[in-house]
Amino acid sequence: MTRCFGGDTPRGERTVMRAEIVCVGTELLLGDIADSNTQYLARRLSALGIDLLYSTTVGDNMPRLVETLRRAISRSELVLTTGGLGPTDDDVTREAIADVLGETPVVDEQLANDLRNFFALRRMEMTANNLKQASLIPSARAVRNVRGTAPGWWVQKNGRTIIAMPGPPGELHTMWENEVEPALQHTGFVIASRTLKLFAISESRVDELLHPLTPSANPSVAVYAKQDGIHVRITAKSVDHDSAMRLMAPVEADARRLLGDALWGVDNDTQEQVTGAMLVERGLTLALAESITCGYLTAMLNGTTDVERFFRGSLIVPSLQTPAEVTALARRAAGQFDADIGLGTGGQLIAGSDPPVMDVHIAIVLPAASSEATALHRSRPFRVETLGSYYALHELRRFLTLGWSTMQADTPLCHT
Repeated sequence: MTRCFGGDTPRGERTVMRAEIVCVGTELLLGDIADSNTQYLARRLSALGIDLLYSTTVGDNMPRLVETLRRAISRSELVLTTGGLGPTDDDVTREAIADVLGETPVVDEQLANDLRNFFALRRMEMTANNLKQASLIPSARAVRNVRGTAPGWWVQKNGRTIIAMPGPPGELHTMWENEVEPALQHTGFVIASRTLKLFAISESRVDELLHPLTPSANPSVAVYAKQDGIHVRITAKSVDHDSAMRLMAPVEADARRLLGDALWGVDNDTQEQVTGAMLVERGLTLALAESITCGYLTAMLNGTTDVERFFRGSLIVPSLQTPAEVTALARRAAGQFDADIGLGTGGQLIAGSDPPVMDVHIAIVLPAASSEATALHRSRPFRVETLGSYYALHELRRFLTLGWSTMQADTPLCHT
């Protein structure tokens, strides 16, 4: 098995490998297709403890690709390329790698026979230009591609590793998971991460709260704005998973303490799944009354585990504008579907707002206790269906945890 490692320090210690991705294809530069390969590879490299420092997209142009590869191997121990392994004249990744390393591609007879068998089994004609896909250079070995005709290249020379993979995501994913990743697993480092998820708090406020934690390079703390709120990613790097988790634990504990009840979940949690689980745990049922969220909240809850144990049904109507209207329909929904809790969404455009902003009213009703409360938030119109749904889940979750006092009637917050 081929293994790659980073450079050595003056004391002979092994360092983290530096990686670079080069995506090849003029269609990427024209915007004809989206580059999902970089996102996929970035996540896989991170899980292996390999630092991705650069990512470049270059067209199907030999001089520019050669220039890009020369720069890549000058600063990175590991270079991953995607695309440009096809049989046509504009597929030049192999030729560019050969040029950079001063080697000449030669057709490998075993690879050529594999290609002939591939086409014969499918009763397809193999044209002469397909032989180009069977070529190798002396410092390369072929990487098996079970999904297509283009084998990859695994090149090692002068302390650098270049791995050339096909562009189609299906071929790339299979090659990476079956052939490439197993050979890269022993880099000497692993990365452990934990994502803390927050809502109804601004990115700038989170950054301010966590400022005492952010100077550390390991573990690192990063703040991201996402559709479902603010994500705080804590990442630790060490020689094994357990020690990375131990490094991360005190930082996570400090972050949780600083963030307080804005924290609603971690890692792969979703707001709807967390809230649904809380309802199930408490033996409560829910009915919805939706206006400005237009059924989006219903769809979110219907996709959760154990939805039949807590969700009774929903009413979806247009133009609930005032808190009283939202509360009345939430009460009606709870009664009609015989639910313990009615949750309503409504709102209206704020007159004269520029850019346009909407008031978002959230109502929670407990018919059996003759109790009700509303909360006010704000949203841009183009986000109101999704953001209004998240506001509703946020208020319900806070109510289930802390009671009526959490309803934020006088603190509107606009997520832009």
